[in-house]
Amino acid sequence: MRDRSCEPSLDATDLPADAVRAVAPGGLGNMGPGLDVLGCALTGLADEVIAWREEGAGVRVVDSGHPDLPTDPARHASAIAAQAVLDRVAKGGSPTGGIGMRLIKGLPLAGGQGGSAASAVAGAAAANTLLGEPLDDAALIDAALVAESVVAGRHLDNIAPAVLGGIILVRSAEPADLIRIRAPRGLRIVLALPAMRLQTREARAVLPAHVDRATALHQAAQVAAIVAACMNGDLALLGRAIDDRIAEPSRAHLLPGFAEAKRAALAAGALGCSISGAGPTSFAFCGSDADAERVALAMQDAYAERGVGSTTRIARVSDTGVRVDRIAAMRR
Repeated sequence: MRDRSCEPSLDATDLPADAVRAVAPGGLGNMGPGLDVLGCALTGLADEVIAWREEGAGVRVVDSGHPDLPTDPARHASAIAAQAVLDRVAKGGSPTGGIGMRLIKGLPLAGGQGGSAASAVAGAAAANTLLGEPLDDAALIDAALVAESVVAGRHLDNIAPAVLGGIILVRSAEPADLIRIRAPRGLRIVLALPAMRLQTREARAVLPAHVDRATALHQAAQVAAIVAACMNGDLALLGRAIDDRIAEPSRAHLLPGFAEAKRAALAAGALGCSISGAGPTSFAFCGSDADAERVALAMQDAYAERGVGSTTRIARVSDTGVRVDRIAAMRR
Protein backbone atom coordinates (compact mmCIF):
# COMPACT_ATOMS: atom_id res chain seq x y z
CA MET A 1 0.00 0.00 0.00
CA ARG A 2 1.31 3.44 -0.86
CA ASP A 3 2.21 5.51 2.21
CA ARG A 4 0.59 8.93 1.85
CA SER A 5 1.44 10.12 5.36
CA CYS A 6 4.13 12.48 4.06
CA GLU A 7 1.99 14.01 1.32
CA PRO A 8 0.72 17.47 2.33
CA SER A 9 -2.59 18.57 0.85
CA LEU A 10 -2.43 20.56 -2.36
CA ASP A 11 -4.80 22.79 -4.28
CA ALA A 12 -3.50 22.57 -7.84
CA THR A 13 -6.17 24.68 -9.49
CA ASP A 14 -4.27 27.99 -9.41
CA LEU A 15 -0.88 26.71 -10.54
CA PRO A 16 0.79 27.00 -13.97
CA ALA A 17 0.40 24.01 -16.26
CA ASP A 18 4.10 23.13 -16.02
CA ALA A 19 4.22 23.18 -12.20
CA VAL A 20 5.75 20.30 -10.28
CA ARG A 21 5.54 19.16 -6.70
CA ALA A 22 8.59 17.73 -4.89
CA VAL A 23 8.10 16.02 -1.52
CA ALA A 24 11.22 15.28 0.55
CA PRO A 25 11.09 13.26 3.79
CA GLY A 26 12.41 14.36 7.12
CA GLY A 27 15.15 12.37 8.71
CA LEU A 28 17.16 11.29 11.71
CA GLY A 29 20.70 12.66 11.63
CA ASN A 30 23.69 11.12 13.44
CA MET A 31 21.66 8.11 14.67
CA GLY A 32 23.33 8.61 18.03
CA PRO A 33 27.09 8.13 17.77
CA GLY A 34 27.25 8.56 13.98
CA LEU A 35 27.90 12.32 14.07
CA ASP A 36 27.67 13.59 10.46
CA VAL A 37 28.20 10.07 9.05
CA LEU A 38 24.92 8.21 9.69
CA GLY A 39 21.39 9.26 8.86
CA CYS A 40 18.07 7.86 7.71
CA ALA A 41 14.92 9.07 5.99
CA LEU A 42 11.74 8.78 8.02
CA THR A 43 8.12 8.16 7.19
CA GLY A 44 5.61 10.78 8.22
CA LEU A 45 6.36 14.49 8.05
CA ALA A 46 7.91 16.01 4.93
CA ASP A 47 8.63 19.33 3.25
CA GLU A 48 7.02 20.11 -0.10
CA VAL A 49 8.10 22.52 -2.82
CA ILE A 50 5.77 23.62 -5.61
CA ALA A 51 7.74 25.11 -8.51
CA TRP A 52 7.12 26.36 -12.04
CA ARG A 53 9.00 28.00 -14.91
CA GLU A 54 9.08 31.80 -15.17
CA GLU A 55 10.46 34.43 -17.51
CA GLY A 56 13.79 35.97 -16.61
CA ALA A 57 16.49 34.35 -14.51
CA GLY A 58 17.00 33.10 -10.99
CA VAL A 59 14.58 31.87 -8.34
CA ARG A 60 11.61 33.74 -6.89
CA VAL A 61 10.13 32.61 -3.57
CA VAL A 62 6.40 33.32 -3.57
CA ASP A 63 5.75 31.69 -0.19
CA SER A 64 8.59 30.85 2.22
CA GLY A 65 6.52 28.20 3.99
CA HIS A 66 6.70 29.75 7.45
CA PRO A 67 6.53 33.29 8.87
CA ASP A 68 10.03 32.88 10.32
CA LEU A 69 11.59 31.82 7.01
CA PRO A 70 12.85 34.47 4.57
CA THR A 71 11.53 35.00 1.06
CA ASP A 72 14.99 36.21 0.05
CA PRO A 73 16.14 33.44 -2.35
CA ALA A 74 19.74 33.87 -1.16
CA ARG A 75 18.69 32.85 2.37
CA HIS A 76 15.98 30.24 1.72
CA ALA A 77 17.16 26.61 1.61
CA SER A 78 14.84 25.51 -1.20
CA ALA A 79 15.72 28.49 -3.37
CA ILE A 80 19.48 28.23 -2.77
CA ALA A 81 19.39 24.58 -3.83
CA ALA A 82 17.24 25.36 -6.87
CA GLN A 83 19.65 28.13 -7.87
CA ALA A 84 22.54 25.69 -7.55
CA VAL A 85 20.73 23.41 -10.02
CA LEU A 86 20.20 26.34 -12.41
CA ASP A 87 23.86 27.32 -12.15
CA ARG A 88 25.08 23.79 -12.80
CA VAL A 89 22.82 23.33 -15.82
CA ALA A 90 23.74 26.75 -17.23
CA LYS A 91 27.43 25.93 -16.78
CA GLY A 92 26.86 22.92 -19.01
CA GLY A 93 25.58 25.21 -21.75
CA SER A 94 21.84 24.55 -21.51
CA PRO A 95 19.29 27.38 -21.18
CA THR A 96 17.53 27.59 -17.83
CA GLY A 97 15.28 30.65 -17.44
CA GLY A 98 13.69 31.44 -14.10
CA ILE A 99 11.80 29.47 -11.48
CA GLY A 100 9.00 30.48 -9.13
CA MET A 101 8.37 28.39 -6.04
CA ARG A 102 6.55 28.07 -2.79
CA LEU A 103 7.35 25.87 0.19
CA ILE A 104 4.86 23.96 2.30
CA LYS A 105 6.70 23.37 5.56
CA GLY A 106 5.63 20.07 7.06
CA LEU A 107 8.68 19.58 9.28
CA PRO A 108 9.32 21.57 12.47
CA LEU A 109 11.59 24.59 12.24
CA ALA A 110 14.92 24.11 14.05
CA GLY A 111 13.54 20.81 15.32
CA GLY A 112 16.31 18.32 14.62
CA GLN A 113 14.23 16.32 12.14
CA GLY A 114 16.10 17.16 8.93
CA GLY A 115 13.90 20.09 7.96
CA SER A 116 16.50 22.29 6.28
CA ALA A 117 17.85 19.32 4.33
CA ALA A 118 14.35 18.29 3.22
CA SER A 119 13.63 21.84 2.03
CA ALA A 120 16.90 21.96 0.11
CA VAL A 121 16.40 18.54 -1.48
CA ALA A 122 12.82 19.35 -2.49
CA GLY A 123 13.97 22.64 -4.07
CA ALA A 124 16.78 20.95 -5.98
CA ALA A 125 14.58 18.08 -7.18
CA ALA A 126 11.78 20.40 -8.30
CA ALA A 127 14.17 22.58 -10.29
CA ASN A 128 15.82 19.55 -11.86
CA THR A 129 12.46 18.18 -13.02
CA LEU A 130 11.42 21.52 -14.52
CA LEU A 131 14.66 21.54 -16.53
CA GLY A 132 14.12 18.04 -17.90
CA GLU A 133 16.06 16.10 -15.25
CA PRO A 134 19.59 16.76 -16.50
CA LEU A 135 21.17 16.02 -13.10
CA ASP A 136 21.60 12.66 -11.41
CA ASP A 137 21.21 11.93 -7.70
CA ALA A 138 24.84 12.77 -6.94
CA ALA A 139 24.44 16.21 -8.51
CA LEU A 140 21.18 16.79 -6.62
CA ILE A 141 22.98 15.97 -3.38
CA ASP A 142 25.69 18.49 -4.30
CA ALA A 143 23.08 21.17 -5.02
CA ALA A 144 21.29 20.54 -1.73
CA LEU A 145 24.62 20.63 0.08
CA VAL A 146 25.19 24.15 -1.23
CA ALA A 147 22.01 25.21 0.57
CA GLU A 148 22.67 23.20 3.73
CA SER A 149 26.12 24.78 3.98
CA VAL A 150 24.50 28.23 4.09
CA VAL A 151 21.65 27.54 6.52
CA ALA A 152 22.84 24.69 8.75
CA GLY A 153 26.39 23.50 8.02
CA ARG A 154 28.21 21.31 5.54
CA HIS A 155 27.15 17.74 6.28
CA LEU A 156 25.35 15.01 4.35
CA ASP A 157 23.73 12.83 7.01
CA ASN A 158 20.29 14.36 6.39
CA ILE A 159 20.66 15.36 2.72
CA ALA A 160 21.70 11.95 1.37
CA PRO A 161 18.78 10.02 2.95
CA ALA A 162 16.34 12.72 1.81
CA VAL A 163 17.47 12.08 -1.78
CA LEU A 164 18.07 8.33 -1.70
CA GLY A 165 15.86 7.06 1.13
CA GLY A 166 16.86 4.42 3.67
CA ILE A 167 19.79 4.49 6.08
CA ILE A 168 22.93 6.07 4.64
CA LEU A 169 26.52 5.79 5.82
CA VAL A 170 28.61 8.76 4.67
CA ARG A 171 32.04 7.19 4.22
CA SER A 172 33.30 10.46 2.75
CA ALA A 173 31.64 13.83 2.22
CA GLU A 174 34.20 15.30 -0.20
CA PRO A 175 34.14 13.53 -2.53
CA ALA A 176 30.81 11.99 -1.59
CA ASP A 177 30.99 8.25 -1.00
CA LEU A 178 27.65 7.00 0.28
CA ILE A 179 26.65 3.48 1.34
CA ARG A 180 22.98 2.53 1.65
CA ILE A 181 22.21 0.19 4.54
CA ARG A 182 19.00 -1.75 4.88
CA ALA A 183 16.84 -1.02 7.92
CA PRO A 184 16.13 -3.87 10.36
CA ARG A 185 12.63 -5.26 10.10
CA GLY A 186 10.44 -4.28 13.00
CA LEU A 187 12.33 -1.09 13.84
CA ARG A 188 10.10 1.71 15.12
CA ILE A 189 11.42 5.17 15.87
CA VAL A 190 9.80 7.42 18.47
CA LEU A 191 10.45 11.13 18.00
CA ALA A 192 9.78 13.46 20.93
CA LEU A 193 9.85 17.18 20.14
CA PRO A 194 9.94 19.51 23.16
CA ALA A 195 8.35 22.94 22.82
CA MET A 196 11.54 24.74 21.87
CA ARG A 197 13.83 25.36 18.92
CA LEU A 198 17.55 24.79 18.62
CA GLN A 199 19.43 26.15 15.62
CA THR A 200 21.88 23.66 14.12
CA ARG A 201 24.70 26.21 14.17
CA GLU A 202 24.16 26.78 17.90
CA ALA A 203 24.20 23.05 18.58
CA ARG A 204 27.34 22.53 16.49
CA ALA A 205 29.11 25.37 18.30
CA VAL A 206 29.23 23.39 21.56
CA LEU A 207 30.84 20.31 20.01
CA PRO A 208 34.43 19.68 21.14
CA ALA A 209 37.19 20.55 18.68
CA HIS A 210 39.17 17.50 19.81
CA VAL A 211 38.38 14.21 21.57
CA ASP A 212 40.69 11.77 23.31
CA ARG A 213 41.68 8.49 21.75
CA ALA A 214 39.43 6.38 23.98
CA THR A 215 36.38 8.42 22.98
CA ALA A 216 37.28 8.27 19.29
CA LEU A 217 37.70 4.49 19.45
CA HIS A 218 34.42 4.10 21.32
CA GLN A 219 32.52 6.13 18.71
CA ALA A 220 34.06 4.18 15.83
CA ALA A 221 33.07 0.90 17.50
CA GLN A 222 29.47 2.05 17.97
CA VAL A 223 29.12 3.18 14.34
CA ALA A 224 30.49 -0.19 13.22
CA ALA A 225 28.04 -1.93 15.55
CA ILE A 226 25.11 0.05 14.12
CA VAL A 227 26.06 -1.01 10.60
CA ALA A 228 26.45 -4.65 11.69
CA ALA A 229 23.14 -4.55 13.55
CA CYS A 230 21.31 -3.19 10.53
CA MET A 231 22.84 -5.69 8.14
CA ASN A 232 22.06 -8.60 10.49
CA GLY A 233 18.66 -7.37 11.66
CA ASP A 234 19.88 -7.38 15.26
CA LEU A 235 17.68 -4.86 17.09
CA ALA A 236 19.24 -5.58 20.48
CA LEU A 237 22.72 -4.74 19.17
CA LEU A 238 21.34 -1.65 17.47
CA GLY A 239 20.02 -0.43 20.80
CA ARG A 240 23.30 -1.09 22.62
CA ALA A 241 25.18 0.85 19.95
CA ILE A 242 23.18 4.05 20.55
CA ASP A 243 25.86 5.26 22.95
CA ASP A 244 27.10 8.69 21.89
CA ARG A 245 29.97 10.15 23.91
CA ILE A 246 30.65 13.22 21.76
CA ALA A 247 27.54 15.14 20.68
CA GLU A 248 25.04 14.01 23.31
CA PRO A 249 27.11 14.97 26.38
CA SER A 250 27.99 18.30 24.74
CA ARG A 251 24.41 19.20 23.83
CA ALA A 252 22.36 17.75 26.69
CA HIS A 253 22.60 20.95 28.74
CA LEU A 254 20.90 22.83 25.88
CA LEU A 255 17.87 20.52 26.09
CA PRO A 256 15.81 20.79 29.30
CA GLY A 257 14.05 17.53 29.99
CA PHE A 258 16.14 15.39 27.62
CA ALA A 259 17.95 13.45 30.37
CA GLU A 260 14.65 12.64 32.06
CA ALA A 261 12.99 11.69 28.76
CA LYS A 262 15.87 9.36 27.91
CA ARG A 263 15.69 7.62 31.27
CA ALA A 264 11.93 7.25 30.89
CA ALA A 265 12.26 5.85 27.37
CA LEU A 266 14.75 3.20 28.42
CA ALA A 267 12.69 2.28 31.47
CA ALA A 268 9.63 1.88 29.22
CA GLY A 269 11.42 -0.59 26.96
CA ALA A 270 13.27 1.47 24.36
CA LEU A 271 16.25 -0.27 22.80
CA GLY A 272 18.27 2.95 22.74
CA CYS A 273 17.72 6.69 22.96
CA SER A 274 19.63 9.84 22.02
CA ILE A 275 19.33 13.27 20.40
CA SER A 276 17.96 13.47 16.85
CA GLY A 277 20.36 15.44 14.69
CA ALA A 278 21.29 18.68 16.41
CA GLY A 279 18.16 18.56 18.61
CA PRO A 280 15.92 19.48 20.28
CA THR A 281 14.03 16.35 19.14
CA SER A 282 15.06 13.18 20.93
CA PHE A 283 14.57 9.72 19.46
CA ALA A 284 14.13 6.21 20.79
CA PHE A 285 14.47 2.95 18.89
CA CYS A 286 11.82 0.32 19.62
CA GLY A 287 11.13 -3.19 18.39
CA SER A 288 7.33 -3.14 18.10
CA ASP A 289 4.34 -0.86 17.78
CA ALA A 290 3.29 -1.58 21.35
CA ASP A 291 6.74 -0.71 22.71
CA ALA A 292 6.81 2.46 20.64
CA GLU A 293 3.43 3.62 21.95
CA ARG A 294 4.50 2.97 25.54
CA VAL A 295 7.84 4.74 25.07
CA ALA A 296 6.24 7.75 23.37
CA LEU A 297 3.89 8.24 26.31
CA ALA A 298 6.72 7.83 28.82
CA MET A 299 8.87 10.43 27.07
CA GLN A 300 6.00 12.91 26.86
CA ASP A 301 5.24 12.42 30.56
CA ALA A 302 8.90 12.90 31.47
CA TYR A 303 9.09 16.21 29.62
CA ALA A 304 5.84 17.30 31.27
CA GLU A 305 7.25 16.56 34.72
CA ARG A 306 10.06 19.00 33.91
CA GLY A 307 7.48 21.57 32.88
CA VAL A 308 8.29 21.17 29.17
CA GLY A 309 5.50 20.61 26.68
CA SER A 310 6.21 18.12 23.91
CA THR A 311 4.72 16.24 21.01
CA THR A 312 5.60 12.73 19.89
CA ARG A 313 5.22 10.69 16.74
CA ILE A 314 6.19 7.18 15.68
CA ALA A 315 7.96 6.64 12.38
CA ARG A 316 9.75 3.99 10.40
CA VAL A 317 12.73 4.23 8.09
CA SER A 318 11.48 5.42 4.69
CA ASP A 319 12.80 3.33 1.83
CA THR A 320 12.18 6.17 -0.61
CA GLY A 321 13.64 9.65 -0.77
CA VAL A 322 12.40 12.71 -2.60
CA ARG A 323 9.55 12.24 -5.05
CA VAL A 324 8.48 14.66 -7.79
CA ASP A 325 5.04 14.76 -9.43
CA ARG A 326 3.82 16.93 -12.26
CA ILE A 327 0.80 18.99 -11.27
CA ALA A 328 -0.84 18.47 -14.68
CA ALA A 329 -0.87 14.71 -14.08
CA MET A 330 -2.38 15.22 -10.62
CA ARG A 331 -5.26 17.24 -12.09
CA ARG A 332 -6.40 14.37 -14.29
